[in-house]
Amino acid sequence: MIQDQAPRVWYLVRDFDRGRDFYKRLLGFSETFVDWDDKWSKLENGPMRIALAEGEPTLSGGVAAVDVDDVKAAAQRLRDAGVEVGTVLDLAGQVRLVDVFDPDGNRVQLTQEMG
Repeated sequence: MIQDQAPRVWYLVRDFDRGRDFYKRLLGFSETFVDWDDKWSKLENGPMRIALAEGEPTLSGGVAAVDVDDVKAAAQRLRDAGVEVGTVLDLAGQVRLVDVFDPDGNRVQLTQEMG
């Protein structure tokens, strides 16, 4: 089976370098492609593939869901780094999740399977 390599979510960021740093350093994404002329890049974290492009953020787009081993620990680590982090939620004892916001207000959801 051939896996789709296309980005699943696009985020616009005002500062391309700051956005790339946030997703790579704080959320653990690996950068797989950069177009320096048009200022956009592809990044991936597990099965989640996103693209960043320089521009004015539109907060009504899709939301990337990133699997983590421990949502509570990841949320605290990000809070300690000064990242805006929402409230950790447990859904029916099956999934734990939290919303995290990049410097431009784009929402990313960290998820953890509980079962």
